[in-house]
This record gives sequence, structure tokens and C-alpha cells, in this order.
Amino acid sequence: MSIVTDENKDAGDDFENDAVSQEDWNESNLVTETKPAKKTVTRKPRRIEPPIAEKLRDRYAAGFAWIIFGWIAGIHAVALAAPFYFSWSGFAIFMVFYVLTGCVGITLGFHRLLTHTSFQVHYPTRMLLAFIGGLAGEGSALDWVAMHRKHHAHSDQEEDPHSPIHGGLWSHMLWLFPFRNAAEQRSIHERWAPDLLKERGMRFLNYAFIPSHLLLGATMAIGGYMYGGSYYAISWVLWGMFARLVLVLHVTWFVNSASHIWGYTNYETTDQSKNLWWVGLTAFGEGWHNNHHAYPRMANHGHKWWEFDLTYNIIRAMKLTGLAWNVVDYKKRSKDGSAIH
Repeated sequence: MSIVTDENKDAGDDFENDAVSQEDWNESNLVTETKPAKKTVTRKPRRIEPPIAEKLRDRYAAGFAWIIFGWIAGIHAVALAAPFYFSWSGFAIFMVFYVLTGCVGITLGFHRLLTHTSFQVHYPTRMLLAFIGGLAGEGSALDWVAMHRKHHAHSDQEEDPHSPIHGGLWSHMLWLFPFRNAAEQRSIHERWAPDLLKERGMRFLNYAFIPSHLLLGATMAIGGYMYGGSYYAISWVLWGMFARLVLVLHVTWFVNSASHIWGYTNYETTDQSKNLWWVGLTAFGEGWHNNHHAYPRMANHGHKWWEFDLTYNIIRAMKLTGLAWNVVDYKKRSKDGSAIH
């Protein structure tokens, strides 16, 4: 495990003593590098029995996460007012924070750095990326990384937290709503993100998730008011916060849902991951999902010349300027012969 702080730099050596090994979430789903016979796969994913309705009842047996539902529903409801307060400055803030939180925060920070350690950065940069990722509204780094590692360990299997084998809508957003108490959530962190849980900064950001959004919203409101009065204050908040959060949330969710249902494959894998061009573009390279599941640690998700990966190009720029190093941008094989990254 590649952690840049001195206190955590040997964390990877300690995984054999933890509840789960790093290899569980960085294990490749690759079967063979031979190109599949059929490039485009549009068939519906295999569904697990019992029927979906019964399955949903079982998954919500412990209760419904009304707080999370309220958070997401509230964001969507308020965002409906954004068209009535349009301004070009508000739209500019919308686009800047869409790229900043979606690409830099989630894709580069939460996913390729913290989940898969595809590259290394200095500790202040690491914490800044974790903070920016939290502003995407998808939970703290601890929550996000733990769930994504579990997804990779059980991709499109019964234990996968968000697979379309349980239904397309489930994989898109319904998986967020089963209730978990604090002890259960802590257990998930301990099992799937033990390295992050050891870091005081990551634990702080976990508690600062809601306050950080309130602070950003207040900053936008004050900035908009100073720029042009109450109309711009409302416009900046509606576009920079609520409309932007809706877009970032659904773009990320489409990686979990659409990219496991439609698209083409470059590799034969044990799961149903696909490469889907429109998710690849809107999610800053994350939509080349079959490539990613074949080589999870590889910093570059675009393996064909036409598979543009904005996030990887940012990582390359960081490497050139000394902000990142040890970039995993090549294919290698594990001891048992399976391909990993």
C-alpha cells in the first residue's frame, strides 16, 4: 500500500494483519487479454433470484436511511429552482465545481489515489484532494473508498453493494438507502478502508462532511451578494451547489449502473463491466470501466487511442511538475499470474 505520510508509509505491510487484504479490492477481474468475440454487449445483466421486489424487501429489512434519502432528495428538489435564477457567472461556477469536485475530487482523489493507490502525492495534496472529493456530496473519503473497494472485491456478485444484477435502479441509487447504524458503518470502514481509518485527517473529514458543504454554500452566497446582490447570491448557490451536486451525483452513479449494463469490452472479465463512451466523457475517463476492472490499479483507464481519459492527463501533468510520482501506468502481473494494477 502506498501511503505518503511517514506514520502511514508502512501501512501496506500491515494489511496481512487486517481483516481484509489490499489484493481483495485491487484484484483484477481479467480472464484473458484476448479480445472478446463480440465487441458490443447490450444484453441485460443476469439477475439474481429471488425476484427484485423480494430482494429489495430483504435489503431494507434493517430500515430505511431517511437521512441519506433526505440529503439526496433535498438536493434534487432545490436544484429545480436553478433555471429561474440563471446567470452566466452562476453557470461558470457550476462548471468549475463540476470539474473540481467530480474530476479532481472523486475521480482523481477518491478513486485513483485513495482507493487504488495508482500514484502517490505529498500529504497536504492528499488531504486537499480528500477534502475536495467530500464536496461532491457522495460521502466522505472513508465512506466512498470503503464501498468502492467492496465493489471491486465482489464485482457483480451477491455481495456487490451496487450491481445491476439486483436491478438497474438499484445499481444507480437505491443501494444508498439501506439503513446502517454507526457500529455497522464503523465495521465497514475497518474492513475495507483500514489504511484511511488510521489517518487522523481522514477521520476529521468524515465528521466534517456536512459542515464543509455549509461552509462552501455560505461562501458562494456571500460572494454572489458582493458581486451583484441577492439575485446573484441565490444564483451562485443554486448553480454552484445544488445543480452541480445533482450532475456530479448522477455522473458517478452512471459509472456504477450504465457502465455495467451497456457498452463494449476490450477484455474478457469475470464481471459485467463495459466501456461506455458517454460515461467515459462525462465522468472524466471513468466510463472506460471494462478496462478499469481488468487493471484496477492502472492510472490510465483509456487503453485505446480514442478512449480519452482527462483524469489520467491531469495525473501526467502532476507527475511532470513533481506533484505526483510512482504512477502505475503500465501493466504488470501478480504472483499467481493474474493481471493486476
